[in-house]
Amino acid sequence: MNYLAILISAIVAIESNGDPTARGDDNLAYGILQIHSAYAQDASEYAKQNWTHEDAFNPTIANKMFVAYMARYASEKRLGRNPTAEDIARIHNGGLYGYKRSATDPYWNKVKAELIRRGADDLAHGRIAFDFSTPLEYN
Repeated sequence: MNYLAILISAIVAIESNGDPTARGDDNLAYGILQIHSAYAQDASEYAKQNWTHEDAFNPTIANKMFVAYMARYASEKRLGRNPTAEDIARIHNGGLYGYKRSATDPYWNKVKAELIRRGADDLAHGRIAFDFSTPLEYN
């Protein structure tokens, strides 16, 4: 089972309902994952790619940006443990320290409900941890 794909699809449902042309946050967030410019820049830098903010409108690249951003900020080294779906969703929503911010709790509750709706109870209840330490391919 590809738990990361399930988590990403739940986040996509919350963020844009799968609309690759979606614009949110006063036109500052783009695509299926509602990626902001700084997020795209961080992901591009970490992945050593030349992605631009506008590339977030491409669902394939948006997913790669998500994975690169999480490899950078949702790591065992940063968190002191392997991240859960909650950590990842809250970092996606609130930036590199989002997993600590109470402001991201309502967002996590939406993602958690979507995971439960999809039958991904293990993800929703923190019983699955992720490991982004393996080298990733972005091409």
